[in-house]
Amino acid sequence: MDRLIYVAMTGAKHILSQQTTVSQNLANVSTNGFRAQVDAFRSVPVIGPGLATRAYVVDATVGTDFRPGAIQTTGRDLDLAINGPGWIAVQGPDGKEGYTRYGSLMVNANGVLQTRTGLNVLSGGGTLSVPPDSNITVAKDGTVSVVSTIGTPNQISEVGRIKLVNPPEENLVRGDDGLFHLRDGGTADVDETIALNSGSLETSNVNASQSLVNMISLARQFDLHMKLLQKAEQNDAKSAQILSQNG
Repeated sequence: MDRLIYVAMTGAKHILSQQTTVSQNLANVSTNGFRAQVDAFRSVPVIGPGLATRAYVVDATVGTDFRPGAIQTTGRDLDLAINGPGWIAVQGPDGKEGYTRYGSLMVNANGVLQTRTGLNVLSGGGTLSVPPDSNITVAKDGTVSVVSTIGTPNQISEVGRIKLVNPPEENLVRGDDGLFHLRDGGTADVDETIALNSGSLETSNVNASQSLVNMISLARQFDLHMKLLQKAEQNDAKSAQILSQNG
């Protein structure tokens, strides 16, 4: 009885947390480069006075599905998709280095190369500045080149190289800013083997059908936990009734 109440009570609570995660995944099913979040339950014994049979459920294992999404052709020169594993280094809202798979880039009014969400794209030496009146191309290795549209466009100039990294997945954590960061707060080294596809974007790796099935399954699990609590209450009432008759 004691274990039943604790498991049912905490299980129902953390199922609501998992439903929040699944809802967030579904909300980002069309977000380019998005990586689905993954939750898992685990059982934890209750430490303290009382019966040693007590245990509760914790939704403590929060991870990320790092499987790549599909590559869609856009035909836009500043749309970039990474072939295989890897990340584009950007400057987060807090000024620290973060990593994203969202490769839709633009040049702001100050000539700084950014993502369409307004984050500065980083190179090995900082941000990338593009001269005005230029056509921009990005090579597979991340090298950004420009050709002036003024006069005769016959000279190609390199303005820098996008920082591409590939740290171990177990060292990455998702931040509140939506970017991934190194677990120790440091910065990743450049990976020369990463290749970009220009004119393409990577879609979200969220499986909408599977997420909907998970949402339905979690709703049923929540109902089951509520029924278990009701059964525990009924058993307690019956036990009290029997004890009062014996007395």
